[in-house]
Amino acid sequence: MSALPLLKPATYEDLFDLPPNRVGQIVHGVLYSHPRPASKHARSSSMLGVDLGASFDKGRSGPGGWWILDEPELHLDGDILVPDLAGWRRERMPVFPDAAWFDLAPDWVCEVLSPGTARFDRIEKMPLYRAAGVQHLWLIDPDLRTLEAYENHAGRWTLIAAHADQAQIRVPPFDAVAIDLGGLWA
Repeated sequence: MSALPLLKPATYEDLFDLPPNRVGQIVHGVLYSHPRPASKHARSSSMLGVDLGASFDKGRSGPGGWWILDEPELHLDGDILVPDLAGWRRERMPVFPDAAWFDLAPDWVCEVLSPGTARFDRIEKMPLYRAAGVQHLWLIDPDLRTLEAYENHAGRWTLIAAHADQAQIRVPPFDAVAIDLGGLWA
């Protein structure tokens, strides 16, 4: 993860100048850039999206009621963030917007940690998600084969679950369906 030095606060247009193999985010006016995810990272994110999407977005063998998206662009209080996965309860966002980004904070965010982004995800992004009102945050580490789940209680992240390896898990807000954690690892 690298901060790109600018003499003025970064703008949305600065993201357009990044090469196509980079992901850009703006935090407190600073443009941060990192390479597209590596294979283990992409596999974990994709498999979780498939699992949650089937049960919670499509409602197949699950309750439905969510919009689940890969790498949505979020515009939250002047910051531009790109989580690996995010979900909105359809009761909060009844109509799927036709827009390039979302300015309604998701109900759930998942960050898949990699050596180059873990510090940024934890130190910079977690407080921004909390302040924006995200209620649930998952951190997945494909190298350690772990999932940490946090809940926003009165403006503070509280660790509510930690799982590893091959566990069958039920974790809020998606505890209505068991997830095979082992299926996330390459």
